[in-house]
Amino acid sequence: MNITDKELMAIEDRMSEEQVLIRKYRSYAEQCNDAQLKAVCNQVADKHQQHFNMLMGYLQ
Repeated sequence: MNITDKELMAIEDRMSEEQVLIRKYRSYAEQCNDAQLKAVCNQVADKHQQHFNMLMGYLQ
């Protein structure tokens, strides 16, 4: 599959956004004292990691 330059830039932008969200939610999880809230933050971070990995798959 050939990706245009515009599509490549869009994918790279989304990947950057996903990385920011992963870091944010991991940080939130580290700061949580409540176990349930910590688990939710880690689940959200995991979901964004999946999004990142899917986008990375388009580039391979």
